[in-house]
Amino acid sequence: MGLVGFVGLAIYLGYVLPVEGMAWHYFAAIAGIAVLAMLAFQIADIYQVQAFRGHEKQYFRLASAWSVVFLIAISVSFFAKAGDQFSRVWLGSFYVVGLLTLLAFRRALFILVRRWTREGRLTLRTAIVGGGEATEQLVAALATQKDSELRVVGLFDDRGEERSPDATAGPRKLGTVDDLVEFARRTRVDLVIFSLPISAEGRILQMLKKLWVLPVDIRLSAHTNKLRFRPRSYSYVGNVPVLDVFDRPITDWDVVMKWLFDKIVGTLALIALAPVMALVALAVRLDSRGPALFKQKRHGFNNELIEVYKFRSMYVDQTDATASKLVTKGDPRVTRVGRFIRKTSLDELPQLFNVVFKGNLSLVGPRPHAVNAKAEERHYDEAVDGYFARHRVKPGITGWAQINGWRGETDTQEKIQRRVEHDLFYIENWSVLFDLYILVKTPVSLLKSENAY
Repeated sequence: MGLVGFVGLAIYLGYVLPVEGMAWHYFAAIAGIAVLAMLAFQIADIYQVQAFRGHEKQYFRLASAWSVVFLIAISVSFFAKAGDQFSRVWLGSFYVVGLLTLLAFRRALFILVRRWTREGRLTLRTAIVGGGEATEQLVAALATQKDSELRVVGLFDDRGEERSPDATAGPRKLGTVDDLVEFARRTRVDLVIFSLPISAEGRILQMLKKLWVLPVDIRLSAHTNKLRFRPRSYSYVGNVPVLDVFDRPITDWDVVMKWLFDKIVGTLALIALAPVMALVALAVRLDSRGPALFKQKRHGFNNELIEVYKFRSMYVDQTDATASKLVTKGDPRVTRVGRFIRKTSLDELPQLFNVVFKGNLSLVGPRPHAVNAKAEERHYDEAVDGYFARHRVKPGITGWAQINGWRGETDTQEKIQRRVEHDLFYIENWSVLFDLYILVKTPVSLLKSENAY
């Protein structure tokens, strides 16, 4: 958008201004064309990550979208009877120079992306599940692709050594699917490809039950399958056809949108609530000795341990950093001020520091749970099947479960089960508008505080 605006302004300053003088309607036209171009390119799918890798089709799409933008601009000026107010030389030059500039910029971007890919800065870290001849063929097919962003980090297979020996060439076998889950917790894995035949349905389902809790894309390789579907039924990893099984939630430009939402809205909320936070901090300090803030370790994105800030609600010598014992009604560990701020969730306000400055929390998302939290004497991951799937996105200060009444004490398995169900629904249906709706509903849900102690 900036590049389009720069080209239009440069031609205006070089050709129109010396002849016609200052004319503000040109600035409006430049801004309108720049915005239209951005929207047209988005519709044409040339902002997709793969488009930056220089496929020829993207240049045709860019030229087509750019032409449509100018057809719209000319049509608007015609029906508004404003065509005689714009220089035809400026409009024609804007179209030609703009098109050449955009194509040159895309070519430069392609060269830069290719260089970064070769340097390993834009790699798609890929794990392959399976073994035998099918896996060797898959690895060979991925290795032959030119300028590929894929980097195979290892092979994983649940079968024994006699049925799945270590490869003599290429990536090494690093363990079983259970090892892959732990591996993905400790280092970045972006993509998991199954090289098993579709007929191995039982094995695939068993492995998927372990892997779906990870924030990764999961694909089933179809390059050796005898059963063929229509081409549009497949997606492709380079030239290798695959069937989509699971997609990592909130990816690509959605990550940017959520990050901007968190930073902008979080900063505004922090500024607006600063007086309230100051008063709460003062009340905590006056009510009992000790610091106003309290840090607690919780599970964050991909099971990472993070420290979240809260206002201290317990006596300083009875604080429970790991939440090994749930707070109950009339808990003697909670101070007088602590009861009020816990019931109204004012104790959660310092988590805005996590959102704005640390970036390990979002405004909206599954609430982060303390590492030793339990329901009916069982850790949450033992009480709920697939519990860790809620950690596929960054946790939040408030969430879909909280505004639906599932906040506060989780002393039964049903309560934590329902909370997880709501968290998974949020993950699968995320949008910026959904986040905004949850934020607007949060103050209303705080009025129902019967489960918050």
